[in-house]
Amino acid sequence: MPTVSVRLPDEEKAELEAVADLLEDDWSSTIRKALRDGLQDLRVRHAVERYQSGDVAVNEAARLANVTVAEWLEIAREKNLTAQFRREDLEGEVEAAHEL
Repeated sequence: MPTVSVRLPDEEKAELEAVADLLEDDWSSTIRKALRDGLQDLRVRHAVERYQSGDVAVNEAARLANVTVAEWLEIAREKNLTAQFRREDLEGEVEAAHEL
């Protein structure tokens, strides 16, 4: 596992310590959890922006967010986004259903 070094302002270091204490965990584990969750949140936010702009449809938004289409539809519902299906998306789903 590679080592990464980062400089933190005093306030962020204090927050890291507080969260690590809250989770009863060490700094490294807390940083890894925060980074993993934060990166996933950034992926979802990016997918939401692209989806809202009409730049991507359901399948691509799910791919950008690194979630399944079903999970993406739940995210879209929670964020009150209008479903945007492209004909080719629906045709692909129909073909996949026929293969079952």
